[in-house]
Amino acid sequence: MRVVAARTASTAPLRSNDGPVALRDVDDARVERVLTGLAEFDAVLGGGIVPGSLTLVGGPPGAGKSTLLLQIAARLPGEVLYVCGEESAAQVKLRAQRILDHPQLRGRDSVERVRLFPETNLRAALDRLEKSTPNVLVVDSIQTVWLPESESYAGSVTQVRDCTQALMEFSKRTGCATFIVGHVTKEGAIAGPRLLEHLVDTVLYFEGEPSGDYRILRACKNRFGSIDEICVFAMHADGLHEIANPSEVFLSDRTSARSGSCVVASIVGSRPVLIEVQALVGESSYGTPRRLANNVDQARLAMIIAVLERRAGLHLGMHDVYASVAGGLRVGEPAADLGIALAIASSFKNRALPSDAVAFGEVGLSGEVRSVSAASRRIAEANKLGYRTLYTPQNCADVTQAIESSLRA
Repeated sequence: MRVVAARTASTAPLRSNDGPVALRDVDDARVERVLTGLAEFDAVLGGGIVPGSLTLVGGPPGAGKSTLLLQIAARLPGEVLYVCGEESAAQVKLRAQRILDHPQLRGRDSVERVRLFPETNLRAALDRLEKSTPNVLVVDSIQTVWLPESESYAGSVTQVRDCTQALMEFSKRTGCATFIVGHVTKEGAIAGPRLLEHLVDTVLYFEGEPSGDYRILRACKNRFGSIDEICVFAMHADGLHEIANPSEVFLSDRTSARSGSCVVASIVGSRPVLIEVQALVGESSYGTPRRLANNVDQARLAMIIAVLERRAGLHLGMHDVYASVAGGLRVGEPAADLGIALAIASSFKNRALPSDAVAFGEVGLSGEVRSVSAASRRIAEANKLGYRTLYTPQNCADVTQAIESSLRA
């Protein structure tokens, strides 16, 4: 396990009687980030775990939240305390034994360093931690623990807020890095008040379908790094395995060129990722045509359809339009507009784009293709994976010309 030093702008918290301090008199604190051994996960955190940080891990049931945290606990040096409020210690051990079969964890002393504490009374757990503070604390989950001084039931808004505040105070005061598991609502948001996400330092969220083979972990908030960073895991019998090149995963099932499909060079966080945008256009069987989007912003899809009708002459008024991003990755940047427009036009004309084609660019309301950031990095990622035909803002005067040239090719 390696430890690296990183410069941050954080300082030791001031006591209430210290009063104001001039900015020039505040010394930079030197924070040592702890690497977990999972390179992709460390990158999502911004370079490793910051001591005293409070991280919220959310996602749908079965996404791999507890599995990931157990893998991290087994890799970290020093003592790790796992407060299990949802499962008994025996149930957690059953999962841990499966995870310890991972090739990188065999032979480690994880069984001795990771301590289980089956307790839902958070005050009792924190009182025990005052005697011996671990390096890392894991609370699974925040909806199952409660504080006796809060007159409410476990999982309520009051309990979730007060428990998170107690954990935040403990983490900042002792320097213990804390991870908490959060459930999600039916709408897909993390359960509890929005204050929960504001209190923590980092919010990590599992995206995609839990029933699939791959899990996408995205940083929705990060005080110690950039947001929208992702890491992709493959779920195996012995736990989660990191995927070093997400582009190959998202394009693995794209065997040949077919109508309604377009590869888009997207920027996710700080890395370029190639994704496949799929569209299906068919005549509407009902009075009002349907426009459905999966992992694509619904409002941008409606705007792109309007531009195609008005500026490109595609009569989509009586057609259903479905758009989706294959692989479960959610894409919201405007650079995917051109790829979505090409996929819709390809499906409408029933003509496939070239198999080695990649597109990116923002579509304006006047039909022009606007430039986007990090164009060179997008092109480099496309060339690395063998895509040579590029439809970019530099090559296209407007969306009509892009459609004509792509379908003609």
